[in-house]
Parts: sequence; structure tokens; C-alpha cells
Amino acid sequence: MASTETLRRASSPRSPRRFAVITALVASGIVLSGCTANEAFFFDLPEPASAEAPIIQNLWNGAWIAAWAVGILTWGLMIWAVFAYRRRHANEVPEQTRYNIPIEALYTIVPLILVLGLFWFTARDQSEILTVDNDQEQTVNVVGFRWSWGFNYLDEDVYDIGVPYGEGSPGEPPTLYLPVDEKIRFELTSPDVIHSFWVPAFLFKMDLIPGKTNVFELTPDKIGTYAGKCAELCGVDHARMLFQVEVVDRATFDDKMEELRAKGQTGQLDNERTTTEGQRPEERRI
Repeated sequence: MASTETLRRASSPRSPRRFAVITALVASGIVLSGCTANEAFFFDLPEPASAEAPIIQNLWNGAWIAAWAVGILTWGLMIWAVFAYRRRHANEVPEQTRYNIPIEALYTIVPLILVLGLFWFTARDQSEILTVDNDQEQTVNVVGFRWSWGFNYLDEDVYDIGVPYGEGSPGEPPTLYLPVDEKIRFELTSPDVIHSFWVPAFLFKMDLIPGKTNVFELTPDKIGTYAGKCAELCGVDHARMLFQVEVVDRATFDDKMEELRAKGQTGQLDNERTTTEGQRPEERRI
């Protein structure tokens, strides 16, 4: 009778329905996450476009390797416990124990080693990435404001700026030009609220904080066009706070700087004054 009942339950239509529900939930989770198939299953990263990006890539991959190792160990122990300690008789009561020193040592020491290891690698790589040597070949002051970007090319004494969204304007995202294989010093400032300068292909981002100048150095090493955006929720038009990065050869970069001079865009944007929504920072000629 027991075996017949088991077969009847296994052949019940509930099993396919449960499988369909589980499959639908997994698929919905992937779709709602906004990830591509590569990102969902292979933890894909953008192709690195800067000399410093492989540091972040190696840290990311190492963290996932550690996470998979912990997951496999945990799942293995769970599955082993299911079979090794399953109830074999209807009235069976498991053996009652008060202490198990090896297991307690395992779940205390192993997580501690993992956390300290991840902390050490993160601190090491963060220190290397955020070190400012002041041996840059170009300096760019990035001004983030609601809701667009301005770029002061300090060595060239010119600036460029996008048209922010608002007041019926569709907006015009600006383009940041960078010479390839030259170290760039980025000085990040904001006249209103916190923004975040993020170029996914550089595998790096940093906040722009009012009243504070954040600095980092980076060397673009691949010619191309890359998307940039604000990674900090900053207001109603945050999602439209976009820009492009053009990594070009030195001759093309010099030509673009001359174009800005010809337009009269010399001096710097005044990024000290607080802007209102839909307005650009005022210009300050030096």
C-alpha cells in the first residue's frame, strides 16, 4: 500500500505544476534583476578599458570563487546531512547532543578566515587604486549637477557642458574626451547634491560630494566610445543624467580642445555656486 501511495503521489499533476512554478519564479527573478544571461549565470563584466580595471576584475572574480567555494561546501554538508541523518523509523528520535567542539570550531574559524581574507584583498586593491601619485598627464575637473555634467579641462583652460533636462528641454548629454594611454587626474565636484561618476568600462566609480573634492587617477588604454552615468540617486531626473566618454589619440584630443576654444568655451565652469533644478552652473572666465 505504501509503495502504491508513493507512486500515486509522484504521478500526481501537482509535481509538474510545482516545477513550472519554480521555473517561473527563477525566470522572473532573472528578468526583474535587469541582468543579461551572461551577467546572471557567468557574472560577466564589461571589457576593461583602463590600465587599472584588471585590478577590480581580479578582485571581483576572486570574490566569486570564494563565494562558490563556500556555497559548494555548505550545499554539500546540507545534502550529506539530509541523507546521513534522515529518519529511518516512524518513532525514531535523533541522538541528543549538547556540545560538538569540531563543528563549533568549523563554523567559527572558517567564516572568520574568509572575512579576514576578503577584507585584506579588498584593502590591498583599494589602496592601489586610490593612490594618487600626482604624475598625471592631464587633469579634468568633473562637475556633476542636477541633472547633467560639465568638464573643465584644466591643462587646456577650456570646458564643455551638456544641456540639462528640465523646463521643457530634452537635454543634451555631454562628451568627455580623454587621450589614450595617458594618465588622467579626475577632480570630482558638485554644487548641489551627491552624484556619482561612473564609467562601467573603467570598472570604477566615485561620488561627487558638495563642499568636497574627490580625486582619483586612471589611464584609459583602449580607443573607443563608452557610456557614463550617475550612480547615485540624486533627484527626479537622475536616470537621464548621462554622458559619453570618447577615448581618442592625442591628435584628435588636441583638435577637440581647439574646437572648444573656437566656440569661446575658455576658462572654467563655476562649480562653487549651487544650481537650481534645470539650470547649468554659471561660467567663470579665468
